Amino acid sequence: MTGQKMTVAHGDEWRVELDEWLAALRSVHHVHGGEKVRELLRELQNLSLKSGVPLEDATLNTPYSNSIPVHEQPIYPGDVDLERRIEKIHRWNAMAMVLKASDSGAGVGGHIATYASAATMLEVGLNHVFRNRSDTYGGDIVNIQPHAAPGIYARAFMEGRLSADRLLNFRRELAPEGGLSSYPHPRRMPELWPYPTASMGLSTVLSIYLARFAKYLESRNLKPRNGGKVWCFIGDGESDEPEVLGTINIAARERLDNLVLVVNCNLQRLDGPVRGNGKIIQELESVFRGAHWNVIKVIWGSAWDALLARDVHGTLQRRMDDAVDGDYQLFTVLPGEQVRAMWVNGDAELSQLMSGLSDEEIRTIARGGHDHHKVYAAYDQALRTKGRPTVLLVKTIKGLGMGEGGEGQNTVHQKKKMNFQERLDAAKRFDIPLSEEAIMRADFYRPAEDSDEVRYLREMRAALGGYQPHRSNECEALSEPDAGCFSTFLTGSDREVSSTMILVRLLSKLLRDERIGEYIVPIVPDEARTFGMDGLFRQAGIYSPDGQRYRPVDADTLSPYVESQHGQILQEGICEAGAIASFIAAGTAYAHFGVPTIPFYVFYSMFGFQRVGDLIWAAGDAMCRGFLIGGTAGRTTLNGEGLQHEDGHSHVLANTVPNLLSYDPAFGFELVTIIRDGIRRMYVEQEDIFYYLTVYNEPFQQAAMPSGVEEGLLKGIYRFRKADPSMTKHRPSEVHLFGSGSVMREVLAAQATLRDLDIAADVWSVTSYNLLYRDAIECETWNREHPDAEPRTPYITAILSDIQGIFVATTDYMKVLPAAVAKWIPGKLICLGTDGYGMSESREALRDYFGIDSDHIVQAVTQQLN
Repeated sequence: MTGQKMTVAHGDEWRVELDEWLAALRSVHHVHGGEKVRELLRELQNLSLKSGVPLEDATLNTPYSNSIPVHEQPIYPGDVDLERRIEKIHRWNAMAMVLKASDSGAGVGGHIATYASAATMLEVGLNHVFRNRSDTYGGDIVNIQPHAAPGIYARAFMEGRLSADRLLNFRRELAPEGGLSSYPHPRRMPELWPYPTASMGLSTVLSIYLARFAKYLESRNLKPRNGGKVWCFIGDGESDEPEVLGTINIAARERLDNLVLVVNCNLQRLDGPVRGNGKIIQELESVFRGAHWNVIKVIWGSAWDALLARDVHGTLQRRMDDAVDGDYQLFTVLPGEQVRAMWVNGDAELSQLMSGLSDEEIRTIARGGHDHHKVYAAYDQALRTKGRPTVLLVKTIKGLGMGEGGEGQNTVHQKKKMNFQERLDAAKRFDIPLSEEAIMRADFYRPAEDSDEVRYLREMRAALGGYQPHRSNECEALSEPDAGCFSTFLTGSDREVSSTMILVRLLSKLLRDERIGEYIVPIVPDEARTFGMDGLFRQAGIYSPDGQRYRPVDADTLSPYVESQHGQILQEGICEAGAIASFIAAGTAYAHFGVPTIPFYVFYSMFGFQRVGDLIWAAGDAMCRGFLIGGTAGRTTLNGEGLQHEDGHSHVLANTVPNLLSYDPAFGFELVTIIRDGIRRMYVEQEDIFYYLTVYNEPFQQAAMPSGVEEGLLKGIYRFRKADPSMTKHRPSEVHLFGSGSVMREVLAAQATLRDLDIAADVWSVTSYNLLYRDAIECETWNREHPDAEPRTPYITAILSDIQGIFVATTDYMKVLPAAVAKWIPGKLICLGTDGYGMSESREALRDYFGIDSDHIVQAVTQQLN
């Protein structure tokens, strides 16, 4: 080709040669099919690289156009005209509930623009795609953008699931008639929302690991292989959150074809453009394609199809490729003649190509996310994709339908007020048959019960198995595990053993228990050997969808690394966000899959609440159940590790999660008693609570469980060892030493030293300052609100009611932890704790430095006695 004599101008020579190459490629496709085209392109790519010509992003980006050709679009299964009428009603009601909330003067706010951009995407899915769980289908889980919640409420109103009163009380949940939560919160609306999505970025990691957990359950035969997908809708601006793109690799690595991520690319963040100088869709395409996801772009509406078909030289496509997102935002807000001028950009061929369209047609031509046919085609392909996850990059306009005062503007996210004219214009655009007075009040509109719109919605959802979004909280209760799993640990030990090792031994027993063993889900983020859990590898196996296709280097050891398709352990690598997402997936499986799995997530306590506290809060919202285990806990227990590893505040942070029960057990019998009671409460009684327990790597001789202490142990405090006054010459004042966790050893040592000084001291084990504090606060609140009733007494006050004297509380955590209960103690409380940063040192040196060793405890007592 290059040797031929050309009679065309030099500027056209490359165009001729390029056309020949393209014709040759079309011929290969016609004769040999798509696979040979891919093979040819791979060879050309390899030759280019060998020739020193890097392709940069060419292999990861496709043209800025729809991924699905027009001829591959399926026939739309519904009545588009009727669906558009319904969608307009939803748009109005979603807008109206925010306006009414604003008009009320309560200042509760709300968002209109996000649903305005996402309405078509959601409606197409809700009418034709998202299916409920049944005897033959696993069920779809739909997690939506939090700011789009008004649109879901509007649909539920037309379906009859929500009353007008509840819509009227949007963001006013304490109203007598009932209200609606601002965003998807399962704890506030457990019948509607499957997962919390309101903290930007978290719904992606939660959805990925929920889809992965569904595969895990299928591999372990706890869930039938009967399908079901997790659909997650996020905004393009959310992709900047590290949890989003930081967790997508596992979805491809584990071939999660039950996961569909839908990115609403309206090109705008909360304050301005997502990528004004670039293209967020192209950027995300390269990232997801590089991570081996199936990427489907939905950019242009059907009205563009004819133009693109006539674009034989690719001039329009090149203009689409060249324009940046800042340009596309301008296309939305400029008058038609200026939009034409921007599109044409001085190109005669483009001017000719677009001459058949009026300025208004050019201005209003739809983006792909507002075209039912294009959206459904993308969903249909996602449903048929096997072996890998799918991401849909769907281009929309933020605030579509809000008019000149909002549509496509940088300020539209915050727009929650509209004047009369704006309301009137919106009602006209949406064909809402209300009077001007009703429009001014932003009244809700619902067609008659027997209207085409209401009947259509209900018929569509009936065919798909029921309403969506939806969450079912019904699950059969478990039986309590055999008492023998726990009794071994109640009698103490002759040799030294850490509470971490007791936990591992208990897990080993629970895994073998006939009643609950198959439901135990050990989770660890690449620290199993640190916690001594490697012995469980052979017993339970590490889950891997590929099994183990290699011989591990430690195959001949007692604790080899064993991967299995039926493995029970989730080994999450160095990814605390992924591990806690797996914990939430396992802890909510009772609702999503009807399987009451019991997760034990063991992690460095320092890397728990501090790093993924937002996800732990989401676990509380999701009514998650299970055990968070803070390993290598405490500020002074972890020999030599230093400032970034030594935790002295996780229990302080744990107290911020209302339904999280946190304990700092000192002895093995305390640990197993708490776990046994937790299993009973969460999986037999089915309480919506979860636990945080701290365990330590410091070995010591374990004590036997004293009789009669179980109630106090579970409520937070009991007297572990009473002093023997006969062994001291005098007892000038009562002394009470509070201890917990591994520093209980220092407290017991201090008791012995005080006895040598002829001072009798009782030792109390405080298993949970947080539970004692909550109980006391609840009693105070109840007494204040019920002045004529018999007062309630906090447990700590009752248990110490006949006691006076000196109280010294020693903890490996901040002093604020025991100080929280000081006002309910009948005497002065001296708090010894580990405020400040840790450092690399030995346990002994650190405890001396922070003032929590036995010598400092004795000093605190003697100073009070003098």
